[in-house]
Amino acid sequence: MGRFDRYVLSQLMVLWGFFSLVLVSVYWINRAVILFDQLIADGQSSGTFLTFTILTLPNVIRLVLPISAFVAAVYVTNRLTTESELVVAQATGLSPARMARAVMAFGLLVALLMAVLVHVLVPASRTQLSEREDEIAANVTARLLKEGQFLHPADGITFYVREITPESELRDVFLSDARDDGQSTVYLAERAYLARSAEDRPRLVMFDGQAQTLDEATGRLRVTRFEDFAYDVSTLMDGGGSSRRDVREYPTTALFAPTEEDLAAARRDVADFRYEGHLRMVAPFTPLIAALLGYSALMLGGFSRFGVWRQIGLAVVLIVLYQIGENAAADVARRDASAWPVVYAPPAAGFAAAAIMLALGGRSSIFRRRPKRPGTVPA
Repeated sequence: MGRFDRYVLSQLMVLWGFFSLVLVSVYWINRAVILFDQLIADGQSSGTFLTFTILTLPNVIRLVLPISAFVAAVYVTNRLTTESELVVAQATGLSPARMARAVMAFGLLVALLMAVLVHVLVPASRTQLSEREDEIAANVTARLLKEGQFLHPADGITFYVREITPESELRDVFLSDARDDGQSTVYLAERAYLARSAEDRPRLVMFDGQAQTLDEATGRLRVTRFEDFAYDVSTLMDGGGSSRRDVREYPTTALFAPTEEDLAAARRDVADFRYEGHLRMVAPFTPLIAALLGYSALMLGGFSRFGVWRQIGLAVVLIVLYQIGENAAADVARRDASAWPVVYAPPAAGFAAAAIMLALGGRSSIFRRRPKRPGTVPA
């Protein structure tokens, strides 16, 4: 790379790092506030909260990288244009396509980081996050085994136990379930135990009690007495673990060659696995295309004292259209996993649009204001 290319690349990297830090902080803080409400309010420790926020960081960075790459490319190109540096470079014979070398190198560096995220860090963090959620869901004692307190582990649920014996027997249990619209049920039991079912789900086994169901529409109360009754308390765990493994947790090699155990654990077919794998293959191209679209759009037209706000508007429209096309292609492939080649259409269209604008940038632009031809003066 020449000296000018290294200069532009350094400007892009500095601004990209700044915008990435700002956007990641905003996204991460927003996510941390939601996790704080879910975990701390449920009796979890601050260490658990910190672990969850760290595990969500790779996915947040993955979402932010294309945006920050686009903003950095637009900002740097606009500044170089307004300060006439690109005008001087073009006067020396450098075409817009030749000056795009630095933007291409910048996009490839961000794409490399994106590839590490989507193929390594994000799947690993999702796996660790799922395991931690399973541990919290299994830790029922932290949420239910508190003597003499009315607890609200989920919306519409109220739980109370008068005494917990050294043998882990619950005495005088009260459980109110008002989650169903139109009716509410109150469970009363003299004693109860926490146990695990055959499906490894926590259950509250109550003895010598009754269930009172109130129909709010008719005002009728139904009372059912029981000697023993099992209540699935895993439904009380907001954000708890799931018996089905998420496809996004698997490494990329497993997505293209899943085993029978993988298919059974995720309850998906081979087409779903390969669809997710192709999405990961496409993801690293997004920041590269975003940077090229931002740069090539601003290269349409020459220097103007009024700025390049029209080109900036075009760049924003293009990146929005690209994102819409990417989402639409993903929806088509998600409905029909055999249509996975569709996910490669938006990157191909993005590269083609950038190449066309770079070719037009070396010629007269549709955005350049043409001078009016002087009128003829009558004799």
